Amino acid sequence: MATPRMSTSQVPAMKSDASGAIALQFTEEMKGYVALGAADFQAGAAPQDACRLTFRLTIATSDVAAFLSDPAHPAPADGYIQCDRLGGRLSVERGSFNLFVDASAGQRRMLYCLHFQDGSGRKLTLLGFKSVRAGTAGMELAHVWSDTSTLYTKLLEGHVDAEDDTSARVIAMGILHIEKTDFIRQLTTLRVMGSTLPARTQAAADFGKFFLGNLWDVYGVHAFPPLSLERTFRREIPLYTLEGVHDCETATHPFTTPDGLGLSMLRFLRKPANDIVLIVHGLTTSSDMFIMPEHYNLVSYLLDHSFTDVWTLDFRMSNRHPYNLLPNRYNMDDIALFDFPAAIAELRRHVGDRPIHVISHCLGAVSFSMSLFGGATTGIASLIANSISLTPRVPGWSKVKLTFAPFLIEYAIGFPYMNPRWAEDPGLTRGKVLSKLVSLFHRECDVPACHMLSLMWGTGWPALYDHENLHDVTHRRGGDLYGGVAMHYYRHVRRMVRANSTAVKFDPGDPRYSTLPDNYFDHVKDITTPVLFMTGRNNRVFGDSNIVCHQRMEQLVPGRHELHIFEGYGHQDVFMGKNNHLDVFPRLLQFLEKHRGRRG
Repeated sequence: MATPRMSTSQVPAMKSDASGAIALQFTEEMKGYVALGAADFQAGAAPQDACRLTFRLTIATSDVAAFLSDPAHPAPADGYIQCDRLGGRLSVERGSFNLFVDASAGQRRMLYCLHFQDGSGRKLTLLGFKSVRAGTAGMELAHVWSDTSTLYTKLLEGHVDAEDDTSARVIAMGILHIEKTDFIRQLTTLRVMGSTLPARTQAAADFGKFFLGNLWDVYGVHAFPPLSLERTFRREIPLYTLEGVHDCETATHPFTTPDGLGLSMLRFLRKPANDIVLIVHGLTTSSDMFIMPEHYNLVSYLLDHSFTDVWTLDFRMSNRHPYNLLPNRYNMDDIALFDFPAAIAELRRHVGDRPIHVISHCLGAVSFSMSLFGGATTGIASLIANSISLTPRVPGWSKVKLTFAPFLIEYAIGFPYMNPRWAEDPGLTRGKVLSKLVSLFHRECDVPACHMLSLMWGTGWPALYDHENLHDVTHRRGGDLYGGVAMHYYRHVRRMVRANSTAVKFDPGDPRYSTLPDNYFDHVKDITTPVLFMTGRNNRVFGDSNIVCHQRMEQLVPGRHELHIFEGYGHQDVFMGKNNHLDVFPRLLQFLEKHRGRRG
């Protein structure tokens, strides 16, 4: 268990030096048991025979490039060890850490060497290692979390360097672990310090690629034997099909946004109607979620219940357009200012000044609400907003993902987007590897796209819906119904969550959006369009966002808007569930009928 002798006794200061070196640090906490006189690690880890031991370390390097280029990948470690049997909280006097040291073919080790004194002044050394190794064929990826979070630990008498450990007396042995909640906190402690943002970004990306690359070297090549790279993929329902809506004329209406994007709407016309309904999807989905052939879909329901001129909009978040699959920095201000006003103008070119009612979902509901209450879109008779509107609220784990996912995906891993259907990629791709890793943490079903969707959105197993609300075929074809998602929209959601769960402009200083308010609640009293805020009781994506939004609206304009909570439903299944025509759509119809003929 050899590791280089570290001459530095404490963590270096987090600052860049004259050479332009970039510093990096993170804090790690591990907990477990060690037993005095134990003969091996497993025997020492049994709680009934052992004493509780934890440590909290800050591991840092003042030069990321030097750390990565050194074969031993050494860094100082500073912190404390907590063990009541040894005297309570004990400061680390000198500590070292080595990341991914080659141990043998197909194996890496992370090494820890901590010098400290117990409560009586006796000098002790904690030596530990994490063994990252390939396992049983077909099970390699299942070892990733266990291997990287398990520290085999022994306590030695005296201050011993790792290369001399065989000559020192072992007084205790055991096993420590990183608990998942501690790992989440550990992610928030990562700090990169340097003179410029590009240099810091590049250093963090290099560190991430080094870490993931070593995991791939150990696990990846064994987890994907050549014969398993190909799989037969067959769609049960055609992609972008219009077969779910019958007995009407269907037409595509393209239009162009002021910032130069080509978008489109689908029109489903059974017969001329005085009131028009426009339906807006959310991020990664499309018009397809409202015209699914496997159940009685929303467009068909409206056509059958006297709203006979229905339009669906595919704006820049749609998986029917390529914009999410290209590196971009679009935010919801772009959609509020450019997409929806252009869509309404194109729609009015065909229907004139007839009342237009809007049904919106997810970030489509956020951005349309922003456009409406920000004054960019006018003349709307009524609005239905599902799951979220002007008060984004997310679960705790989702906040962690919002904080780190955009950077990790774009820079550390190098993807311009995330795609739920990566498991269907032909051959071996990085996306397929990520999908398989994600599936290790999801045992609730055997559909990889469903697992990826729970990573991309919300917190839960699954996150977007309740399985029992969907037809099996709907569940299986999630990779088609949801597409690749660009990461910058997450940054805008994160900004809103941090702004007291309020829809705000992404960059208030950007002159392109000067006609929009910095805070989209500023003109709520002036907009008379009635809104039905709706959500599923089991919403694990945006939680009680619409409940809170309705409460805030009630304080500003009492009685103008409505709220409805659908029992037994979540975020997405209120539109894609097999029994929506019984449980959900009648309430939407009731609201539309109430405001039929109303001028916006």
